Amino acid sequence: MLKTLSDCYYYQLENKPKKDAFTQKENGKWVSLSSEEFINKARKYSAGLINLGLKKGDRVAVISNNRTEWHLTDLAVQQLGIINVPLYPNITEADYEYILNDSGAKVVFVSDEEILAKILNIRGNVPALEHTYSFNAISGQKNYAELLMQEVDEGAIDSARKEINADDVATLIYTSGTTGNPKGVMLTHNNLVSNVLGSEDRLPLGDDQRSMSFLPLCHVFERMIDYLYIYRSVSIYYAESIDKLVDNLKEVKPHMFGTVPRLLEKVYDTIVAKGTALTGMKKKLFFWALELGLKYDPLIDGGAMYNFKLKIANKLIFSKWREALGGNVVALVSGGAALQPRLARVFTAARIPVLEGYGLTETSPVIGVNSLLPGGSMIGTVGKPLSNLDVKIAADGEIIVKGPSIMKGYYNQPELTKEVIDDEGYFHTGDIGELIDGKYLKITDRKKEIFKTSGGKYIAPQVMENKFKESRFIEQVMVIGEGEKMPAAFIQPDFLYLKDWCERKKIVYTTNEEMVKNEAIIARYEKEMISLNADFSNFEQIKRFELIGQAWTIDSGELTPTLKLKRKNIMASNQDLYDKIYR
Repeated sequence: MLKTLSDCYYYQLENKPKKDAFTQKENGKWVSLSSEEFINKARKYSAGLINLGLKKGDRVAVISNNRTEWHLTDLAVQQLGIINVPLYPNITEADYEYILNDSGAKVVFVSDEEILAKILNIRGNVPALEHTYSFNAISGQKNYAELLMQEVDEGAIDSARKEINADDVATLIYTSGTTGNPKGVMLTHNNLVSNVLGSEDRLPLGDDQRSMSFLPLCHVFERMIDYLYIYRSVSIYYAESIDKLVDNLKEVKPHMFGTVPRLLEKVYDTIVAKGTALTGMKKKLFFWALELGLKYDPLIDGGAMYNFKLKIANKLIFSKWREALGGNVVALVSGGAALQPRLARVFTAARIPVLEGYGLTETSPVIGVNSLLPGGSMIGTVGKPLSNLDVKIAADGEIIVKGPSIMKGYYNQPELTKEVIDDEGYFHTGDIGELIDGKYLKITDRKKEIFKTSGGKYIAPQVMENKFKESRFIEQVMVIGEGEKMPAAFIQPDFLYLKDWCERKKIVYTTNEEMVKNEAIIARYEKEMISLNADFSNFEQIKRFELIGQAWTIDSGELTPTLKLKRKNIMASNQDLYDKIYR
């Protein structure tokens, strides 16, 4: 029975060991560590940490891309009762300084020179930091491999594992936050283990399977699903990068992986663009199959004729989609943001089931997720809540949750903890939702993001934004208008698609900024909005918008590392456009 996170790794070794437990590309070749090799290496690593003077309760930070060394470090610290503090590789020096000081991390492990440079720049401002090690070989820099040269005191490591309690803090995960400083979420061993066990039946897991890992391991979604893979002896292969993901999928031929809606949107747009470029019967056949897929519903039998047509579409068209993902996919898990229902329909119809889930860092993370079990999936919802959770809809529509995976609290911030966990132990998610048929959880918006127009009408921006992003012309969109007479929007175009459209229409431009001021382009977006508005009531419809000439990015401060909108920052940087719309 699992009690701590290190038990996941040892359970695999003792029950169904793998030859390719962890695999990554090294010098152009896939290199694997077996379950036994991995644990032996992690134990040497733990010995090195002991010799550094680290002890139970100390904090160690990891700033790295996804790789075998990330999980090696995780096991090495977890089995000693040391707290892992994972950080994104792409945040600012100011964020690193704040988090390292707040957590009191004594050691930092970094993957490469770029991250190392940021840490060296702030090190003088982080008094608790004693050591910095790198995973890559960097001249003049201590390498993590030096810690693997120690004599292993097997008894000391086994004793340390036994001394860890299920309610001990295992990790501090700092939420990216859309406002203010990040908050350190204290997750215990039991928080994460209970979420692993509670999610186990939602995925069609088998010990002959391979998974692809590319979402950041510092984010709780990918990390928890990795623990589930480890526990169930699913091999983990690390993608080299997002840019090489397509090639890696074809090489590894994974059976499952976690993804985010934006990536699926990009895949879908690419597929449709290729279909649009076809001619004659091939083009007709492509869009015939696409229309069939967009009508798919797992809870409704489409009838003998529909099922027959879908079978033909799968053989002629959708088989190529599956081949592009390696040909073996049995399920994808989507999280981090709302998934457009049309994507769930068409990919699932194409025998690439997309299981949308929902949760927060504070809930370790899964609250609900769809599954392939009979009646386990309803498109447009995040599935049924996990059986070990008590999920309710409060009087104001907020989703509240109680159970073993709810965080211990925010590190050093007891008052903030009291604001989100009530006296009965329910965590208040800040999300608005409902239970369809009393069992399927549907998210409708963020409580704090719903706003009123001056006419007293409530606007739910996320619902609208998710719909608008179905357009191939739109990369990002933010609905605005609190206290104003009508809602409006800032729209960041999909510049790649827009440039292709301009070439076809022989529209000349030199920069993105020039493009978004072009009258023909604005007119095309006006036409697009008329079509997209059709799904909304008159008071919700976007009558005015402004196109943004600069892409919203993490580095520019408009997006969080999980690509959520930083609404306050976007508003501040576009105040002139806001005034143009309303003043």
